[in-house]
Amino acid sequence: MATDQVLTGSAPARERVGPPAAATEPQRPRVSRLPSLTGLRFPAALAVFAHHAFIPIPPLRLLGDDATEYRLADWFGQAGGLGVAFFFVLSGFVLTWSARDRDTTTSFWRRRFVKIYPVYVVGWALAMWLFAGSYTSTRVAVGNLFMLQVWVPEYMTNFSVDAPSWSLATEAIFYLCFPLLLSAFRRIQPRHLKYWITGAIAAVVATPAVAYALFPDSPRVPGGQESSTSQYWFSYVLPPVRMLDFALGILVALAVKHGRWRNIGMIWSSLLLVGAYWLSFHVPYLYGQRAVMILPIALLIAATAIADIEGRFTLFRSRAMIWLGEISFAFYLLHYTAISTLRKLLGAQEMYSTGVGLAMLAGTAVVTVLASWVLYVTVETPLVRRFGRSRDAKSG
Repeated sequence: MATDQVLTGSAPARERVGPPAAATEPQRPRVSRLPSLTGLRFPAALAVFAHHAFIPIPPLRLLGDDATEYRLADWFGQAGGLGVAFFFVLSGFVLTWSARDRDTTTSFWRRRFVKIYPVYVVGWALAMWLFAGSYTSTRVAVGNLFMLQVWVPEYMTNFSVDAPSWSLATEAIFYLCFPLLLSAFRRIQPRHLKYWITGAIAAVVATPAVAYALFPDSPRVPGGQESSTSQYWFSYVLPPVRMLDFALGILVALAVKHGRWRNIGMIWSSLLLVGAYWLSFHVPYLYGQRAVMILPIALLIAATAIADIEGRFTLFRSRAMIWLGEISFAFYLLHYTAISTLRKLLGAQEMYSTGVGLAMLAGTAVVTVLASWVLYVTVETPLVRRFGRSRDAKSG
């Protein structure tokens, strides 16, 4: 969600985020920008928008035709899981790619805080003001404000206030651990990275089995999904478990840097991801959330990065796609509030034809894009420019 456009640089410091890479073998030529990865962020955010737009629950539902509503809910039922897993892996990849060898841990944490938390607070405040404040308890609201909602196995707490914000609370733990993870993973010999990557993927695939084995089968997740709230929380929400996705991104980035990644290209990676998405509806629910899609996600991210490294054309490096990618963090945080607010303004009982409902959702997406741009320009960018650079960098 909150991955930076990939940049490199250096700043004098005494305490480094991580040591230099352990290997001495040749690395890929250093490329400071990977614009296609920035552009690829918006389709992932749009997948999450589509997932929420067609959840058939009263606070969100617009379509009066049950058959169409539930068909669309089925089609996009795993789009949210796809988008979130993509962002978690992408975050590990781009932070590793842009890591500064002489950066300090505190400088890294400051940049992450300045980029993420102010926008998060704005999203929280808008959701509380526009719709969530009428039914959210003070305890839950305050816990959500301080990103604590992911630490309890309570579905309605995990997805409280601004529902997508849980993933930012989870990513905050990733950011705290990133300097330690990068320091450890840089010590891996490049020829051994493939074993670590395989292990990370295997751990992700095994997570649902652990959840189903260790946690009770009830109470069920709302909506009739084939998992309990505690199984869902452990497999999908809990930060230490989801850190496997983030760690995979770090490992894949290191493999690409060292030329140890077997690239199959963006087209084949995309086709594999489409096939994995189809498969996600034919396996037990928790496996469909991320386990069957995690390898194609990693393949696509690496293939896109390599395309930029090699200077090849991609659909995602146009000026429009890069702009959409830059505002995608704000879009991700605002879209659920926009859909919920639309439903509230229209009244709880009024339903619409498929054409009208889809047109309203498309309009909501456009409005959210514009609101995201405003938030990006007025909050995210000024604060990052003002507080995101180290004192040494500013004086230099």
